[in-house]
This record gives sequence, structure tokens and C-alpha cells, in this order.
Amino acid sequence: MNSATQARDEWREYWPLVLASAAGFSLHTVSSYVIGLVMEPLEAEFGWSRAQISVVSVIPSLIMVLLSPSIGGLIDRWGSRRMALPSLVLTGVALALVSLANGSMAQWYLIWLFYGLVSLGIKATVWTTAVSNAFTAARGFALGVVLCGTAISQIAAPPLAQWLTDTFGWRQAYLWIGLGWAAPCVLLALFFLYDPRDRDRLAAPMGAEPAKPEIAPPGLTLREALRSLPLLRIGLSTLITMFIGTAILIHQVPLLTSTGVSRADAAWLASLSGAAAIAGKLLTGWMTDRWNAGLVGAVTLLAPALAYLMLLQPQQAAWWYVAAMMIIGYTTGTKLQVCAYLTGRYAGMAHFGKIFGVMTSLVGIGGGLGSVAAGAVFDHFGSYGPLLWTGIAASLLCAALIFRLGAYPAWETPPR
Repeated sequence: MNSATQARDEWREYWPLVLASAAGFSLHTVSSYVIGLVMEPLEAEFGWSRAQISVVSVIPSLIMVLLSPSIGGLIDRWGSRRMALPSLVLTGVALALVSLANGSMAQWYLIWLFYGLVSLGIKATVWTTAVSNAFTAARGFALGVVLCGTAISQIAAPPLAQWLTDTFGWRQAYLWIGLGWAAPCVLLALFFLYDPRDRDRLAAPMGAEPAKPEIAPPGLTLREALRSLPLLRIGLSTLITMFIGTAILIHQVPLLTSTGVSRADAAWLASLSGAAAIAGKLLTGWMTDRWNAGLVGAVTLLAPALAYLMLLQPQQAAWWYVAAMMIIGYTTGTKLQVCAYLTGRYAGMAHFGKIFGVMTSLVGIGGGLGSVAAGAVFDHFGSYGPLLWTGIAASLLCAALIFRLGAYPAWETPPR
């Protein structure tokens, strides 16, 4: 069977899985896009600094750092469905609970501690493991479609949160976004989230364990992966790029307003970058199925340097900021996409959940520290200029790290 025919067969069988995964992954990123919109109202109501508010991104990140490898191991053992369904429900509830914040920093942090724990089951590892196990020939494009879930959030969440906040207040924004966003995600997962492992389990007789495959999927163990130079380079690049990328992402609205853009326009620009992110994910997925993903990723990770340089120029015409946000949007989600694809290629699928769990731990470290660092930079310097200059240097370094990783190891999941 040639690769084009295999790709068509994979899509014919597993497109509902991709749809459910994309929707579920969108809920995972909603909080990141909402917090920037409510940052100023929270400052005004409670007198908190932006660094204090941004700490909420560290709490889920620390939990993810500590527990992601274990969660990945559970996914390898149980399948994505049994992890995702309860987590989708509880994540929606956790976001709605933010509306109860009363000005107590302890309560604020406890709410986000609960969110961090229950949202572990909807992190990238859940969806990428399901799709990577189902797809081989079309894996890059399938991962791109799944990760478009973050672009859906990026398009819809900022203007929705802006409208809800301006019309009903930031509390109602969290309440309705939390419950309203989670509901369709739960329904799609309930009907369509079945990866090959789930199908094998459901096909087994009642009360019996599914038969183990005759040929185990090949790949590295976790210990071997921790000694793999290509995977170490991928991990370091992911850590750095998520540090600066999350910092810019969460602070994109206040960053734009600091350049002279109105708050309403900044919300729409943030949404516009989400539209570009869809194109970026799909095009990157298409390219990684055909060309070396290290080269594709290196070019993608280099592109934000130009956008950061553009944002350092204040009081420019509208098209200038549109172009900058389109570049940032194009590259935003492809960072995790490139990491997931390269991890699957260089680690194999035998212990993908656990190994990619380590990668998502690095995402958590970089994302959590980046958000707080961005808030601290603004609090100290009164501008985001130093952050943008750091982003330029980080883009150059991250691109260099994944450039020329070497040939892919000769393994793949056996055809089903």
C-alpha cells in the first residue's frame, strides 16, 4: 500500500477522532487567552499586580511538570478516552469557579490549583497520543488539525471574553466560557474519542482485557530517550520557545495596548492571529508529512523574530500590527506540533505517551515561568521591550537547535 492510499484510509477511519481531539484540545488553551483580557479588570478590582495575576499560569504548569510523565504512562496503558472524558467535565467546572474569586490571593491560587489538577487529562499528550497511534502516513497533517484546537480558542476566546467582560463583567465571562465551551467538547469526546487502543478494549469480551497486539509498536524506552541527542535538542528547543511564546501569548493584549493599540482592537488582533494559526498548523502538518520536519520546524521557529522586531516599533499603521500578529499566530501552535511530530519520529510509539509527557513537562516549565517573567518585566521596566528583545534571541537559538537533527530512525507503527 503506497503512502497516499494509506493516508486516505487513515482519514476515512479516524476523522471523528481528530475532530473530537481538536475540540478537546481547544478547552485546554482557553484559560491562556482569557487571562490577558481580564488582567486589567482584575488589577482595578483587587489591586493585584500583573505578576501576581500571571502566577496562575505557573500553578497548572508546575503540576504538569511533576505529573505529565505519569499521566503519559497512564495514557499508554489505559488509552486517551478514559483520561479525557472526566477531565473535560471538571475543567469546565474549574474555569467557571474562577468567577467566585473574592480578592483573596489564597483563594485565587486554590482555584487554579484545582484547575491544574483536573486539566491534566486534556493536555496535549492525551490528544497527540491518540492521533499518533491512529495515523502513520498522514500523522503530521492529523496532528496539525488536532492542534488547530488552540487556534479555535485563539480566534474565539479573546473577542468572546472581551464582549462578556464589557457587557456582564469578568466573573460572567469565566462562568459562561467555562461551562459553555466544555459542553460541546464533552459531547464530541463521548461519541467520537476512540483511538485504536480504545477500540481493542471495547471489542474484548465483557470483563476481559483486550488482547495484546502480536507486534508491539517499536521505539525507545524513557531511559533511552533521555540519552538521545536529537530528543534532548528537541526538548531544549521546546523549553525555550514555550518560555518566550507563552509570555507573549498571555500578555499579547496588554502588549499591544502598550504600543498604542486600543484594548478592543488588541482583542481582535489576538483573534486574527488565531486565524493565521490555523493556516500555520495545517501547512506545517502538510509539509512535515513530505519534508524533513527539523528543517520545517527551524524555519517556523525563526519567523517570530521578525514579528517581535515589528512590535518594538510603536505607533505604526494598523497593517503593521496585523502583519506582526499574523506571523505570531502562524507560528504559535506549530511549536508544540513540531515537538510532537519530531518526538514520535525520533522516539517511536512504544512509550510515546510517557516520553511526550516529559516534553509537555518542559512545555509547562517554559510556559509557567515565561508568563510570570513577562509580568515581572512589565512591572519593573514599565514596558515589554526587554521581553521582545529576548524573544528575538530565543527564536534564533530554538531554530538552530532543531536544524539538522539527522535521519529519522527506521521504525513505524505496524499497519493495522
